[in-house]
Amino acid sequence: MASTKTDRRPAPAPTGDLPCRLAVSARYLPRPAAAVQRWLANRQRRNPFRVGRVPFADLTGWSFAPETGDLVHESGRFFSIEGRHVRTDYGPVPEWWQPIIHQPERAILGILVREIDGVLHFLMQAKMEPGNANGVQLSPTVQSTPSNYLRTHKGSTSRYVEYFTEPGRGRVLVDVLQSEQGSWFSGKRNRNIIIEVSEEVPPHDDFIWLSLGQILTLLHQPNLINMDARTVLSCLPMTDHLAGDAGFRRAVSGSVRCVDDGAWQPLINGRSWLIERKSYYTLSTRTVPLSDVVGWHRDDREIRHHAGRYFRIIGVDVQASNREVARWRQPLLAPCGLGLVAFLLRRIDGVLHVLAHADLRLGYRDTVELGPTVHCTPGNFVGVPDRLRPRYLDLVLSGAGRVRYDVVQSEEGGRFHHALTRHVLIEVDDDFPLDTPPDYTWLTMGQLMALVLASYQLNIEARSLLLCLQALR
Repeated sequence: MASTKTDRRPAPAPTGDLPCRLAVSARYLPRPAAAVQRWLANRQRRNPFRVGRVPFADLTGWSFAPETGDLVHESGRFFSIEGRHVRTDYGPVPEWWQPIIHQPERAILGILVREIDGVLHFLMQAKMEPGNANGVQLSPTVQSTPSNYLRTHKGSTSRYVEYFTEPGRGRVLVDVLQSEQGSWFSGKRNRNIIIEVSEEVPPHDDFIWLSLGQILTLLHQPNLINMDARTVLSCLPMTDHLAGDAGFRRAVSGSVRCVDDGAWQPLINGRSWLIERKSYYTLSTRTVPLSDVVGWHRDDREIRHHAGRYFRIIGVDVQASNREVARWRQPLLAPCGLGLVAFLLRRIDGVLHVLAHADLRLGYRDTVELGPTVHCTPGNFVGVPDRLRPRYLDLVLSGAGRVRYDVVQSEEGGRFHHALTRHVLIEVDDDFPLDTPPDYTWLTMGQLMALVLASYQLNIEARSLLLCLQALR
């Protein structure tokens, strides 16, 4: 699928006007989404893989440290499973213990961009990850930790990584450090970077050039655009949105362009609210031996919570024909149930706003990040008293309001096993109260996009939903 020519190609945008060029790419649909899905399925057939469960004793290269019980790799690289004890004055649960993934390395999540026939295209990879529920998904051009691209595994190098590690290979469009899942990772951050190149890029069968329009269209299908691609693309300055017609598409376009005038509050007030929430709460985390984590049990095949909730740590054996290493074994974090992230949407004086939440997680580097209205695994709250249930969860589950988007998307498959999250966007009526609890506020899409350009402001779930909002055209 190397060709991108079509009779429907839009007029090119002025050189140097990135938001306008992105809007042109968002309008460009050179082939149906089904054609890209067929290409992805073909790559999966041509690159067979196998993932199977194994007991911890068979995790080659991994072991439980005798002093702590932490699950570590013999190289001291990649990542480890450690224990944490947490105390906080945020929310209804003041104290808990849990395992967590400790991965101090800063990964590169990089996408190459090139203008083809006057339209920006993004080089996406058909990438197999051991934890993907459906095997192969569209990922960034490069999705790699230093342990991988420096070849700690003694395998092949990550293809195209030199564009992101060698200065001067192209024009930087996006470059920002962003967090990952704060409940599962300790202080994890990735470099989200997009680089535009002018020269030809050596082709490879597992990579495809797609317009932004094609990518946004594919977001309406489950488990095609992986988490890493979603977080990188959410950082694009897509402020020159498609001019929508009457109704909801016009509201989306207007919200994208609205940063101060017409917003429920100026951007500076939204920033000040988030900073105040970051400084308001206390969070104390203490590293403890994994073997001493209260409420968790380890047997020969998994580490699990005594109530069977939250997540498990398991071991897998992986065989893949198109990865840097053909076979390896590793631990994975396996969530117990389908996750849910949701933004409530409301028009305020005709301008679409989202209800954002100041979200505290033990793994955030800056204590609090802006998150979705609802972010939880509903199964963890079955039979739980109302005072312990996330605010607005029951509203989202009730089906109230007008559902604008409801698609299951995958979390990162390199560390998580079959981690699926239902992404929901619900528009509520004008009678929904504008007054909010202290940890919630109304922001426009334009304000979210301004915040995402700085590190540790929007969490990964909010960034993923923001991209899904962009797909509502």
